[in-house]
Amino acid sequence: MSDAKAQSAAKAKAKTKSAAPSDGYVPRLKLMFQQKVALALNDEFQYGSPMQIPRLSKIVVSVGAGEAVDNRKVLEDAGNELTQITGRKSVRTKARRSIAAFKIRKGMEIGVMVTLRGDYMFEFLDRLVSVAIPRIKDFRGLNGNAFDGRGNYSMGIDDQTIFPEIDYDKVERVSGMNIAMVTTAHTDREARALLAGLGMPFERPGEN
Repeated sequence: MSDAKAQSAAKAKAKTKSAAPSDGYVPRLKLMFQQKVALALNDEFQYGSPMQIPRLSKIVVSVGAGEAVDNRKVLEDAGNELTQITGRKSVRTKARRSIAAFKIRKGMEIGVMVTLRGDYMFEFLDRLVSVAIPRIKDFRGLNGNAFDGRGNYSMGIDDQTIFPEIDYDKVERVSGMNIAMVTTAHTDREARALLAGLGMPFERPGEN
């Protein structure tokens, strides 16, 4: 190949690489936090340093599959669905202690979970508040009292099919999941302001 052709091919390759969708991409909610939510939080709580502004640090999505004691396929299906929903490979969780009444032994695999950070975390939260939650039947707002006293919030979902990634016709079992949002906030009030700013639709006082 001549030098001219080699240079041309190199430029074309570089141009193609720079045009890749992942290059320079910033999730919508991450950008919203940086440009609007962080400023609003600082105005409301008057932090002395930008490092004090609460941030979302991770989201943990978990599914309990107690039926796996008798049917291991339940665990496999739950893991596959969780991977589809979050875009990350799920890991199996094990029982911390034995429960004879439920035939559960310590160390037995009884659930699946995914921990999301960074861009995956913001992308999941965006789909949760923009697409999934609005599909909940008779939805009137999230419980604003489900904080743990340390700035973390947990919510439960009864039906995994509210996520568009799940093909309803292929679902063999309707299952719920728990979504835990871990923040750097020191108080529940700050955490609620952070999550509300990111679009979490909390119920208003006096409703429900």
